[in-house]
Amino acid sequence: MTRWTADHIPDLTGRHAVVTGANSGLGLVTALELARHGAAVTMAVRDHVKGEAARRQLTEALAATPTAGTLELAALDLASLDSVEAFAAAQVSSGRRLDLLVNNAGVMAIPRRETADGFEMQLGTNHLGHMALTLRLLPALVRTGTAEGTTRVVTVSSGAHRFGKINLDDLMGERSYRAWGAYGQSKLANLLFAFELQRRLDAAQLPVASYAAHPGFAATNLQSVAPTMKGSRIGTRMAAWGNTLLAQPAEMGALPSLYAATMPGLPPAAYIGPDGFMEQRGYPRLVSAISAAYDGSLASALWLRSEELIGVRFADEVPAA
Repeated sequence: MTRWTADHIPDLTGRHAVVTGANSGLGLVTALELARHGAAVTMAVRDHVKGEAARRQLTEALAATPTAGTLELAALDLASLDSVEAFAAAQVSSGRRLDLLVNNAGVMAIPRRETADGFEMQLGTNHLGHMALTLRLLPALVRTGTAEGTTRVVTVSSGAHRFGKINLDDLMGERSYRAWGAYGQSKLANLLFAFELQRRLDAAQLPVASYAAHPGFAATNLQSVAPTMKGSRIGTRMAAWGNTLLAQPAEMGALPSLYAATMPGLPPAAYIGPDGFMEQRGYPRLVSAISAAYDGSLASALWLRSEELIGVRFADEVPAA
């Protein structure tokens, strides 16, 4: 059986993709490979200086690829609903097509912090920010899909969803907070969102498909953020050691997202991860999540609660027929 790599990505000329967190790690590789195969990529980043450095890096990497697409920066802070709204409004009002949204950015196992809107940072960034972004971009995704064929949303989760639990009575960890528990909750929320989004897209008969992916254990700067915030030199060194000796390269970690984003004929609501031992390393394939991720009742409850928190409703963003 042929192992799928980025070389198998089809021609994306004329397509437009938005990738969150595209200035480093998996997002950087995702943006690079989409552009390498012809897509116009909007790198949605929080830090403009780091984003511009990343854009220049990718531009240089693509210099020898005459058929490469374009790369542009746009400001997006997923920890601010105002920023999400401004980013999406600019995309939708431009009338520009949108073929692909990759919900990649995230934070992991950090000390308790709050977003600009008072949400626990991990749930607020990883789940609520991306949900708000997806719903606000839905008009552009539907508009493009109606004219050109099914568009795609890929939400990046993690194997950490397996120890996640959705605590609807204390979503923000105000009564009890454990950094890894909150991360697991946010990654389980990503899957519940991705699968529930597909149910709602199907019910509304919209030309958009929702997918989920996870990278396994990939070497990115995500692992070092928490120990750095804690001021832990040992933790920072351990993160660097793990990335060097145990993790697979970011180029491999990005493959499941790229597969979900571009593989022709992939069934909606598919979940893609590495094919290696315990899904930690390897090439992309269909994988399964824990049963809670497929719980329709839990997904619906989280969806409705999330809509209340972000102030955006799926029904309001569906374009009129």
